[in-house]
Amino acid sequence: MNKFAAVTRSLLGWGIVVGPFYLILGVAQGLLRDGFDFSRHALSHLANGPWGLVQTVNFILSGLMVIAAAIGIARVVGKKCVMAWFLVVFGAGMLLAAFFPADPVDGFPPGTPVGTPTSISTTGLLHFAVAGIGFIALMVSCFVSSVTFKRLGERYLSWLSLGAGTVIVLGFFGGPALGGSGIVGIWVAVVTGWIWLGVVSWRTYQVSPDPNCE
Repeated sequence: MNKFAAVTRSLLGWGIVVGPFYLILGVAQGLLRDGFDFSRHALSHLANGPWGLVQTVNFILSGLMVIAAAIGIARVVGKKCVMAWFLVVFGAGMLLAAFFPADPVDGFPPGTPVGTPTSISTTGLLHFAVAGIGFIALMVSCFVSSVTFKRLGERYLSWLSLGAGTVIVLGFFGGPALGGSGIVGIWVAVVTGWIWLGVVSWRTYQVSPDPNCE
């Protein structure tokens, strides 16, 4: 068996499962925890309260899976695969976000004053900073991959990457126009990013060398 190819496909597999893993675990928490409102709170806020460790672990495991997928993509496309470098930054942003939780906000967890907070803690500010850098890296990865896939003759992935990058930009920076103080836009950006990574990882998995061929 070709061990290099086998490891590569294993790494790419994490890019396929990370999106569903992150969203299912996050949504399940949101449905089970008192005071959480999907229209007012981001999944980041779940890191607060008695069960906050669950979301912290979600961030850590998901960040590691993103980095693994990025390495797998680079092994197939080539070491100079810029899109993979930015994916690593996105994964690293998730890891750091786990250690700098967002502040309690707008009634969550229970006992938190309702409404927009008047101040922000240092850890809360750092959370927004690393999350923002991570999202920017994800956007850049999408746009760069559009060029890369076009060069490789993967026109479907090229257009998908361009569209995903555009939706993420609009969702993350234009979110307030959608209501909920930008929460709806963030949801759109997050789901779009996970779908894009899953499709790219799956396609890269398909064209990667067969580990059973020497």
